[in-house]
Amino acid sequence: MIDLNGTTVLVSGGNGGIGLAVTEQYVALGANCVVIDIHAESAEFSALQSSYPQQLHYLQADLTQPGKVNEVVASAVEKLGKIDVLFNNAAIFDMAPLLESDESMYERIFSVNVKAMFFLMQKVAGQMVAQATGGSIINMASQAGRRGEALVSHYCASKAAVISYTQSAALAFSEQQIRVNAISPGVIDTPMWETVDGLFAKYEGLAKGEKKRMVGEAVPLGRMGAPHDIAGLAAFLASEQSSYITGQTINVDGGNVLS
Repeated sequence: MIDLNGTTVLVSGGNGGIGLAVTEQYVALGANCVVIDIHAESAEFSALQSSYPQQLHYLQADLTQPGKVNEVVASAVEKLGKIDVLFNNAAIFDMAPLLESDESMYERIFSVNVKAMFFLMQKVAGQMVAQATGGSIINMASQAGRRGEALVSHYCASKAAVISYTQSAALAFSEQQIRVNAISPGVIDTPMWETVDGLFAKYEGLAKGEKKRMVGEAVPLGRMGAPHDIAGLAAFLASEQSSYITGQTINVDGGNVLS
């Protein structure tokens, strides 16, 4: 059994979807968590917090703004005393035909998915080095980072960067016993998929809901994933049961990517 009692976790993008499902798993297993999100607390997060008032804290912050990463890490340490685990999840999605993909889209996607991801990882790793007790960093990649897609070039490239940074960081911090891994979800049924489905409908001339149906049916296991399908692996990677795993990007995608 996975036991996270006494474990302190910082979660980015934990206000809904995968981040919220993982946070719920962490606190249910005994962890104390600080959740960061750009938005105000959702009703779902507030409900979870009411069930775990001593274990769960919330910080509203935009991690792309100068100085905010340092602030939220300092606040998390103040609330938790230390950081044992980072679940580095905050990300955005957008898409367009390659010839129509402009600089503003590039800047938005890379600012959140790469820049904020990297500097949050860097700052938390520095805190873990200072603590001298090891730790686990879990970055959220995507099956999109395993290949290119004609309409999704910036997002795919941003998630490929997550995979590469995960490998580099795993080697950089191995002597300090800080494990750095990534999770690569496939198509997961979260609120973000409403946006994704709408964009595919626009650019591929599909009816609303058609792309979502198609991608679910194309998964070898025959369905889209759910946020809780990610939570089990996130708990395992946060625990001592994964103490000999680092530098890996693990697929949770129903068989979409075979590696």
